[in-house]
Amino acid sequence: MTLAAASDAGPLIHLAEIDSLELFSTFDTLLVPETVYEEIEAGGAPDGLSDLSYELVEADESRVGAEELDAGERAAIAVAKELEAVLLTDDLAAREAASDADIEVHGSLGVIALGYGRGLLDRSEAASRMRALQRETSLFVTEAVVERGIRMLDEQ
Repeated sequence: MTLAAASDAGPLIHLAEIDSLELFSTFDTLLVPETVYEEIEAGGAPDGLSDLSYELVEADESRVGAEELDAGERAAIAVAKELEAVLLTDDLAAREAASDADIEVHGSLGVIALGYGRGLLDRSEAASRMRALQRETSLFVTEAVVERGIRMLDEQ
C-alpha cells in the first residue's frame, strides 16, 4: 500500500527547524499545494526544502468551506480529500476540519512517530526530536502532548 500525504506549511517549517525534513521520506508521495509552497517561500524557504522529494500540485481551496483556515490549509485539505492522502498539519482548526471530512491527519509529532515506526529513527532519537519540536521550534506544543507522543512510540 502506498502512503501519500498532503502537507500544509506547518510540518514543513517545524521539521526543518530541527533538521528533520528527511522524515517526509516516510511517505511514498509528498504532495505540496502551490499555495503552501508560496506561503513557505514568502517566509523564507527552510534549508533543505530544495532537497526534499515532493510533488507540487494545484488545489482548488475554494472547495473547502472552512473560512477560519488560511488558503494553504484549505488547499492541503482539498488535495488530501481529492487524492485520498493523509493530511499533515499542526493547526488545530485544520485538523478538526479534516477529521470532519474523514481525512486521516498527522502533525509534526506524528511524522516523527511514523518515521520511528518505519525504522528511520530509533526510540531515543524519535523522543529527542519530539522534545526538540517543543523547545527549538516555532510550533506551540505542550509538554503533555509531547509526552503522549513519546508514550505512543512504546505502543507501536
